[in-house]
Amino acid sequence: MKQERRNQHAQRETEFLRLKRSRLGVGDFESIKVIGQGAFGEVREKKDTGHIYAMKILRKADMHEKEQVAHVRAERDVLVEADNPWVVRMYYSFQDPHNLYLIMEFLPGGDMMTLLMKMDTLTEEATQFYIAETILAINSIHKLGFIHRDIKPDNLLLDVKGHIKLSDFGLCTGLKKSHRTEFYRDLSRAHPSDFSSSNPVDSKRRHESWKRNRRALAYSTVGTPDYIAPEVFLQTGYRNNCDWWSLGVIMYEMLIGYPPFCSETPQETYRKVIHWKKTLQFPSEVPISREAEDLIRRFCCEPERRIGHNGVDEITRHPFFDGCDWEHIRERPAAIPINVRSFDDTSHFDEFPDIEIKPIAPLQSDVDGENYKDWVFVNYTFKRFEGLTQRGGCISQGQRAESSR
Repeated sequence: MKQERRNQHAQRETEFLRLKRSRLGVGDFESIKVIGQGAFGEVREKKDTGHIYAMKILRKADMHEKEQVAHVRAERDVLVEADNPWVVRMYYSFQDPHNLYLIMEFLPGGDMMTLLMKMDTLTEEATQFYIAETILAINSIHKLGFIHRDIKPDNLLLDVKGHIKLSDFGLCTGLKKSHRTEFYRDLSRAHPSDFSSSNPVDSKRRHESWKRNRRALAYSTVGTPDYIAPEVFLQTGYRNNCDWWSLGVIMYEMLIGYPPFCSETPQETYRKVIHWKKTLQFPSEVPISREAEDLIRRFCCEPERRIGHNGVDEITRHPFFDGCDWEHIRERPAAIPINVRSFDDTSHFDEFPDIEIKPIAPLQSDVDGENYKDWVFVNYTFKRFEGLTQRGGCISQGQRAESSR
């Protein structure tokens, strides 16, 4: 029996070393469907000899042009280090002369943005569940020394059982114009009194406007600054508790139906975020509990007074979470069940024209490495052992579902 186990271990080790030496390329994955699209990369669902993945493609030229090399590296590094159930799992990363590729687990539940657009508002019970899970997810990367800086519903993915997983680490920060202070250079001089006439008092109108524009904003190059903490905008120095501000905005949106600073333009939203003391208001026609309002106000306040400033236990002890089973929350049924019909179900994602990305033929100088400067992407390649052992084998539907949990 011992000899048999030794032989199995030796066989696995040999297979691991063989697969690790093999060169992985985009041709190893069959494109099934486009499930997402960003300003500088696309996410596609890929099938690799029986296993379903999500592939994110990032154009090197765009990364250089927009000076996003550091952010690309940050996302790759956090996905490698954060090997826990709260973070989307990365199996491989590799590159070719034109693009960088991230191969991640496919999560068929979609994202929180889509869920909120479908539900309009959530009950306080459901809000407690999703906010609690997101707290644990954010804390898991804080413990590794990372700050997300772009916590928003779009980046809260849902697995096959409807539980939260965090995505898009560092990559989105700075990619969109709304993340750059100079985009609003002349707007920071706004006086708080400027908001009295431009802020509709009718919460129904604000909700309708937000829902009408939300999806377009998610896929635009401008984006929305609704969830970004004021100290991040102002570049006055910030700590990881800027992520708790963003969570407070999401909690407000879950209960009220729109984020507290939403406006017709990103510039106006920015002004409201900066002057949050004047603009953070709770509509009387959408009643919420005293505990819920208190928690939101303690998330959305000065950094030094913000709940979580002295550790995550400050947050978990808040009365809003009375009765929350923090230890077993991921094993319990999700607040809103996700109906997944099959292991490759993409019905919880938006529709996109399925157009393959055609690489541009490089100039000779690009081939020589003068323009792409590939040296900055040295050591970008990564292969996770579990992913390697799954390539080339036939995986049962149950195993496929398990890989997305």
